Amino acid sequence: MSEQLTQNNTEITDEQRTEWVRSQFQKANEYLATKGIIPDNVAVSESRYLPPFVAVWKLNTRDKKSFWVISGDLPTDHMPVSAAPDAREAIRAFALHWQLKAEQIAQAGFADKTQQDFANLLVSRAHGLYDLFDNEQLWQA
Repeated sequence: MSEQLTQNNTEITDEQRTEWVRSQFQKANEYLATKGIIPDNVAVSESRYLPPFVAVWKLNTRDKKSFWVISGDLPTDHMPVSAAPDAREAIRAFALHWQLKAEQIAQAGFADKTQQDFANLLVSRAHGLYDLFDNEQLWQA
């Protein structure tokens, strides 16, 4: 599946792809650490990535909890694995979550340009994620 997600992206070398995947894995682990969650291992067969755009990792902790973590050319975020049965559904769940979060920011009436820019980024990336979720060719077994 991961290979299929990257087939359409032939513009990067295998070395660049490997480095991108490694850096996104580190980014996901560091992000969880900032939330007080220490990953123990990754469920490689259930994780998916589309360099240089998005990676969705299923990370397991020592205390037997599991999280979906998304990273790439978008905000890094996480959710419990119970929120989505697989990486495809996790992508959709992140997209919906980000649209709701952007709506909350808009309804809060923040005049802060940084908050408005963040809400716009969330909406933009949510639309892109949903397009990935909806693209059957990316998810063929």
